[in-house]
Amino acid sequence: MNLKKTLVALAAVATFSTAASAEQLSVAATPVPHAELLEFVKPALAEQGVELDVKVFTDYVQPNIQVDQKRMDANFFQHQPYLDEFNDGRGTNLVTVTGVHVEPFGAYSSKIESLDELKEGAVVAIPNDPTNGGRALLLLQKAGLITLKDESKITATPRDIADNPKDLDFKELEAATLPRILNQVDLALINTNYALEAGLNPSEDALVIEGSESPYVNILVARPDNKDSEAMQKLANALKSDAVKDFIKEKYEGAVVPAF
Repeated sequence: MNLKKTLVALAAVATFSTAASAEQLSVAATPVPHAELLEFVKPALAEQGVELDVKVFTDYVQPNIQVDQKRMDANFFQHQPYLDEFNDGRGTNLVTVTGVHVEPFGAYSSKIESLDELKEGAVVAIPNDPTNGGRALLLLQKAGLITLKDESKITATPRDIADNPKDLDFKELEAATLPRILNQVDLALINTNYALEAGLNPSEDALVIEGSESPYVNILVARPDNKDSEAMQKLANALKSDAVKDFIKEKYEGAVVPAF
């Protein structure tokens, strides 16, 4: 074999060896901004020997089930109150690896331009899962539209409303469907990831929105048996890098806020 062929063969072996030694890490994520952030860090992780496989989901249940059943290594879509409620309700034991960002929760309407225009008996749609539904009600309380029996209860439902001066009619619906029914209700409380997917700009279109002090930090989640693995920690560090912070600020313009 001549020298040129030998070098080509050695290069091929080296490439194969590198690919074979790369550790695969599968992560379930909702499309925006979670999957986008994961795709952004994928090249940097590849350089560190981690092959990131991102699977996109559009609901808030399957990503946790997939990780719990060891079909996926981790997920990235939820905040701590939702994870706590899910673990309690499903008997799972998923754990937080690290916090990454906050998506300020907002109220949107295609019928009014200000909450002052909300009429008596107006139909208000909120997420039907306990933590995001409670989050929506806390935001409406902050806006002065309702008062809760327990003014700090993060899992409040419409049954926990003590004062509803405008007799608002609450509809509890799956979070992912809320942007699609926006024109059918007077007001909808929408998670920012779904708002972004629907082409809404939270910083411009929301009639009221959480501030940067929101406690609902979105987290990378895994299992106790793999949360401290080298590959998982590399992913956690990549998601909290200066490059990701700059990417979030430039791409989402306040609709997503770094939490590190």
